Amino acid sequence: MRLARRPPIEIDAAALPPLGMAAETFLQRYWQKHPLLIRNAFPGFVSPIAPEDLAGLACEEAALARLIRHHRSADRWEVRHGPFAEADFPGLPDHDWTLLVQDVDKWDADIAGLLAPFGFLPRWRIDDVMVSFAASGGSVGAHVDQYDVFLLQAQGRRRWQIDAQSEPPMAFRDDVELKLLRQFAPSHDWVLEPGDMLYLPPGVPHHGVALDPCLTFSIGMRAPSAGELAGDHLDDLLAQTGDALRYQDPDLAPVNDPFEIDANALERVAAALAALQTRDPERLGDWFGRFITTYRSAGEPVPAPSLPPRIQLEWRLAQGDRLLRHPWSRTAWQKARRGARLYCSGLAFPLPARDAASLAAAATLDGPAYTRLSQAGQDAVHALFAAGHYHLEDGDDPGAGEPTA
Repeated sequence: MRLARRPPIEIDAAALPPLGMAAETFLQRYWQKHPLLIRNAFPGFVSPIAPEDLAGLACEEAALARLIRHHRSADRWEVRHGPFAEADFPGLPDHDWTLLVQDVDKWDADIAGLLAPFGFLPRWRIDDVMVSFAASGGSVGAHVDQYDVFLLQAQGRRRWQIDAQSEPPMAFRDDVELKLLRQFAPSHDWVLEPGDMLYLPPGVPHHGVALDPCLTFSIGMRAPSAGELAGDHLDDLLAQTGDALRYQDPDLAPVNDPFEIDANALERVAAALAALQTRDPERLGDWFGRFITTYRSAGEPVPAPSLPPRIQLEWRLAQGDRLLRHPWSRTAWQKARRGARLYCSGLAFPLPARDAASLAAAATLDGPAYTRLSQAGQDAVHALFAAGHYHLEDGDDPGAGEPTA
């Protein structure tokens, strides 16, 4: 029996960016199977943000930022969490530190635009674009992620080492706050330059070190653990069933030992738990749609202090204003027995399939797009607007000459 040949681990994508191959081929050969270094994934790439922009974002109250320093002499790692003050940065040395900011795509439209080439993946699977700036020698140590990630070199050079061997050691150090690997034996060693990209499936140990001051963009996937899925699903089921389902034993017979938990009792326990499970794909899908679109951060959209009445909102759309979806608002949709359902940050709306697909994909909504929606679709837009998931492009205060309710 001939073993399947392992696909190449390094390719040049200049002729067919960003993967160097058809998306179907990449998904079939590499996705969650093998790492891949993609040279020239974004030929001639120029970072849309500068290190100074990242430092400014790390000072924002709602930003998720970390500063990691490595003290080489003692092999000690120091982790600080933002928000930071502008005065924190000038005193840093010129080596061995990294600033990481998550969800930069939620803050910067140009960074969000980098997700377009990854449209071959379900958007609800993409978690965020994390941006890191590293001074020379900066690193976060050898570690492993439990999700797929694309590491795009945006500025400067970074040396990446990975361990692509089967069953690499996975024990963590117990002397640092970070989850760093106790042992790391790289099988591959590369230097990435701007436009190069490294894809890593879950569970591949890797270590990146800045050779000079550099920016790296990490496009990470959302991969909830089975425990996270089970816990949230159980909470949802319990909320729907309440205390109605209980342990029952109408077939109980006299027992020999009143303190024994016998096999019949365990079968009844299993039956009580099984009654909680749903065999209805639509009910399961409805829970998952609400779950997967819920933003994992503590931040969430809030409506403006003063919102125009619906008649004024529709008038402004007719006059050329647009609705912009909040960057923290995650959307998805799925077909249902009747029509479809739109999901937005944990909210669900029954809609015609055309409306649900259109609104899930629409980061902006203008007057013509709004009028093409059904009444249910327009109602959903207004509900999302009232909840803060949409805002008017030119502000939320009614202007002169608008109709009144």
